[in-house]
Amino acid sequence: QVQLVESGGGLVQAGGSLRLSCVASGRTFSRYTMGWFRQAPGKEREFVTAINWSDGSIYYADSVKGRFTISRDNAKNAVYLQMNSLKPDDTAVYYCAATLRVTTRRYEYDYWGQGTQVTVSS
Repeated sequence: QVQLVESGGGLVQAGGSLRLSCVASGRTFSRYTMGWFRQAPGKEREFVTAINWSDGSIYYADSVKGRFTISRDNAKNAVYLQMNSLKPDDTAVYYCAATLRVTTRRYEYDYWGQGTQVTVSS
């Protein structure tokens, strides 16, 4: 069982930056692929980025490439999402998620955090 707790959301102006953190419980954190997803009002939850546990491979949605960076610290059981050059379209609840698979598919993630709100004003 893995429990995930996100933090770091908030209100920021367009062009600004935020850093989200996700801390996981459990002793086998290093074996999980960690992902970030987001859900805007009235829209489905969508993939943002993920980092593979086995070789550190990283995947990004096209909409965030070049602006967002995912990283992890296995010693701290943590994964981070650095978000730069934020746009109003990035406004959403951001969720941290974990899976033992190597995947970017939402339904293949087994554990989810409670989410943290990110609001980007124009």
